[in-house]
Amino acid sequence: MTLLPEDAFLAWGWRLPFLASTLLLVLGLYIRLTVLETPAFTRVRQEQEEVKVPMVTLLRTQPKELVLGMGTRWIEGLTFNAYGVFVVSYVANNLGLASGTALGGVIIAAAVGVLLIPVCGALSDRYGRKAVYRTGVIGIAVFVFPSFWLIQTGVTALIWLSIVISLGLVYAAIYAPLAAFWSELFDTRIRYTGVGSVYQFSGIFASGLTPLVAALLVQVNGGEPWLFAGYTVLAAVASLAAARFLPETYQRDITTFDYTRTGDVEASDATAPAVASR
Repeated sequence: MTLLPEDAFLAWGWRLPFLASTLLLVLGLYIRLTVLETPAFTRVRQEQEEVKVPMVTLLRTQPKELVLGMGTRWIEGLTFNAYGVFVVSYVANNLGLASGTALGGVIIAAAVGVLLIPVCGALSDRYGRKAVYRTGVIGIAVFVFPSFWLIQTGVTALIWLSIVISLGLVYAAIYAPLAAFWSELFDTRIRYTGVGSVYQFSGIFASGLTPLVAALLVQVNGGEPWLFAGYTVLAAVASLAAARFLPETYQRDITTFDYTRTGDVEASDATAPAVASR
């Protein structure tokens, strides 16, 4: 599904999106260089409480938040790569359809996600990070088998429906709360390192390996996607378990409170008092 002949696309056309992304790189660099530091970090700097080796401090003071945070990303990275990458290959190689068939669904799903992710983020501000996140995780666990059944039909409209529901609707609920959720988990002095570590280290198994695992499970299962669907359910359960043992954070003031000493989990999410920082 391209505007170029296939030969031209394979020869040089595929490079055009990467060249166009240079504009995003420039925009991102401009935003990063001009954005102000948060009030929380400004206070830490003024009080000279910055740590010299943030990673060491992170591992010493908040290993639980690091490990469980990585667990919450498992289903997020898996869902994105399953329906944004693997399904495109599966439709073309296993079902023998044109690659543009699945790509059309991915494009529609991306457009839906652009609209829905801010909505889900706003809902997490009102009802809680974990409430919105869990809705999405449970949604993908319930829908993954029906979604692959729709894909197996080989009908373009049903393939699109499967991808749009999974990647456009359900994924938005998983993805939208996570940036704020992770940020609110970590002490100001190590927040950047904590969020970066959660995202980057979890990417190894949550994102990078997903297409390989999916291809292997499909091959083992004789070209059928059901083992991979089962793997997705297991990842969803693991991510729900990780969220279960993390505190709800959406009503906490990260400029005032230090979370490195809080031990509240699910039972005390709504009522546990925050602990004042030093």
